[in-house]
This record gives sequence, structure tokens and C-alpha cells, in this order.
Amino acid sequence: MAIKPKLHPRNQHSDGYDFVRLIAQTPELEAFTTSNPLGQTTIDFKNVTAVRMLNRALLKTHYNVEFWDIPSGYLCPPIPGRVDYIHYLADLLASNNDKDIPRGRHIKALDIGTGASLVYPLTGQNEYGWHFTGVDIDAGALKSARQICELNNLDIPLRRQAKSEDIFRGVITPDDRFHISMCNPPFHASLEKANEGTQRKWANLGQGKSKKLNFGGQNAELWCPGGEIKFIARMVEQSREFGDQCLWFTSLVSKKDNLSPLHRILGKAKVADYQIVEMAQGQKTSRFIAWTYIKRSQRSAFLTRAKS
Repeated sequence: MAIKPKLHPRNQHSDGYDFVRLIAQTPELEAFTTSNPLGQTTIDFKNVTAVRMLNRALLKTHYNVEFWDIPSGYLCPPIPGRVDYIHYLADLLASNNDKDIPRGRHIKALDIGTGASLVYPLTGQNEYGWHFTGVDIDAGALKSARQICELNNLDIPLRRQAKSEDIFRGVITPDDRFHISMCNPPFHASLEKANEGTQRKWANLGQGKSKKLNFGGQNAELWCPGGEIKFIARMVEQSREFGDQCLWFTSLVSKKDNLSPLHRILGKAKVADYQIVEMAQGQKTSRFIAWTYIKRSQRSAFLTRAKS
């Protein structure tokens, strides 16, 4: 059996973190470094400030982001795993483009729940030159995202979702045309479940109990009524209204057990095609689900028309 690589082959972080290079670009990171039992340089990943500084260094060194910061209390995403999603989306688009990855600003990506970190647009536009539009329901997250755009002189349109029950409605206009939509949905069904998940994480790290919630994260980032299944079900339901405006709708799925009900939901939606794409990240396997209403014979033309 072939051994699946830890990260996507194009992921810049497949060989780990080059702390010499990172510190050269962001000297402030050095104060947060330590040595592991093998004598290798690392950081304390339980320290939120250290993780934030590592992210700042990674984004500057690998993705040409000069300024990056997020307000206290917002999710601080792991860069390598987030970028993997982007690379696999590029492969998905390539499957409709004679195996050639489409690059450039004519490729439009919609990031649902872009967050305060703006991590997907920042990394995706640098890797492939795509034009991203970010959507979020949280005003504080959008304020942070706008600051990142302004201080880096980036053209990333940001839209506020005004209704918690809506996902695509209200943010996709009649003139919009996207080639990919992506989402890292809230996966807990309640605040209590989110807290339980946090305690398990801290226990696994040998830290006992903690009042910290998921190493940062606002309610809308972590949970919604019904959890991940209900959120993605709403995505599928609303995507039908915009089926001719987006080539592939996608969403991360945190729990493998959720795939079976999602199969049924997509079957009822009468999509033209759907796929489950697995991503190996160290000992962890994550995945995303992708669906489209565009017939296979029309997908290449959808991409080609984007250049006109």
C-alpha cells in the first residue's frame, strides 16, 4: 500500500517549519522558540501568542503578507492545514481543465466565513493568483480582515452576511460568477459541546481543564444550532438557487461520521456530481465535500468563459 504524504505535494510546509528562514524574516519569533526533546527548534503550541507569531512569520515568509494580526479571542488557524484545502481545490478545478491548474484573477473564489484571519484569500491568491471574495457574519472579523487588506494593499472584496440562517442568499448577487466556493463550517451543535471539545484538547495536551475556548474563537466560528450537518445541509439547500453561478461548492467536513447523512442530502438535491476529497495531515485525516450542478460536458466551458 502506498503511503499517503502528510501534506499536499505542493504544500510549502510539507517538510516542516524552517525556523532559521522564518526568524530571518520575522525576528520577533525567536523569543517564542524552544527546543523539543530531539533538540529541534519549535514553539509552544499551547501558547496562543506564540502561535499567532508563527502564523505572522509563515504568512510573511511564504505568502508575501507584510502585515498580519487578529484580535484577541478569534480563531488562530494552522496555516499548513488551511493551505492544503486550497491546493486540493486547485486539483479539483484542474480536473475540469485537462489536468491543468487554472491560475490568475479570472478564477473567482468565494470564502464563506472568511474570519478575522483572512487565511484562505491570503494564501490562495499568492499560490494561484485567484480573486477571492470573503463573506462573514461577524462585524469584528470583517473589520480585522479589512485592516489586513488595507495594510497589505490587497483587493479582496468583503461582504457581510446579515442573516444567521442564510449562507449564499444575500451575498451572491445576480452578476456574480464563482468557480469555487469554500467553507470551514462551525462544527459544534452548541456552546456546551464546544466547551467539551476544548476540555478534551487541553486534556490531550496534558494541561488539565482550561477556561479557554478552542484556543480562540467566536461563537459563530465554533458552533451553530444543529452543528456541522445542519450548516452544510443549509449550504446544499441554498446552493440550488445559485447552481448556474458557481462551478463547485465545497465545505470541510470535520467528522467522518457526517459523510453518510451528507450523501443522502446531496442525493435529494439532485446535484450533477459530488466528491469526497481526503487530505492527510500528519496523523490526522481531514476532508472536504464538493458538489456541482454543472454537467461534466459543460465544466470546461465554464472555466474557459472566465477568461473572456
